[in-house]
Amino acid sequence: MKQVRIISIINCLIIFALFTMQSFGQNNKAIKDLLSVPGPIVILKLSYSLAWTSHPSATFYKQEYISPSDNIEKYKSMCLIDVLLGDAKAADLAKAKMDELKQLKQTNPIVNFEAFQKNGEVIIDFLISDNSADGSKVNIIERNVYRYRNFIDKNGKKGVMLFGVSERAYGNDVTSFLANLKKRKSDLTNAVAAFTIPDVTIN
Repeated sequence: MKQVRIISIINCLIIFALFTMQSFGQNNKAIKDLLSVPGPIVILKLSYSLAWTSHPSATFYKQEYISPSDNIEKYKSMCLIDVLLGDAKAADLAKAKMDELKQLKQTNPIVNFEAFQKNGEVIIDFLISDNSADGSKVNIIERNVYRYRNFIDKNGKKGVMLFGVSERAYGNDVTSFLANLKKRKSDLTNAVAAFTIPDVTIN
């Protein structure tokens, strides 16, 4: 994860578009809850526990949660909470993410997304992939439902929170993943939209 320094709203938009990509192969033996989020987080009867955290700048926090049977380096399902402190608006950061997806779609036809608004929040449901160099094979397929909202914590610190769930399949499992997705696509979207997002406290 690149270290960043927020100096303007423009930089906030760029950073939030980038930092929502999931991390690979990072070890964090002493996992510390940086956002004071009670757990575990339960979505669609799946329980997620804190597995990885990052605080690469004074204004940016990231926490990732997986089920006990999953692997942070090659997960099948992950819950994530990202926090960007400052004056940015959730709608602006969601738009930046959608602009990023539109750019990706120009070179990857698998990329697709839908966006919804609810009570001042924005939900983006999107599909991305990692393909072989010649484009003939999908190595990883990833479906994400991201929910952006503004917040103020109990200490008066404000910012934008991203709450999301990410699902993946790898190699030979990609085809069955996509077939199953067609049958249950709305389940995860509705669950993320209805979820009572926990309050965060920035220490």
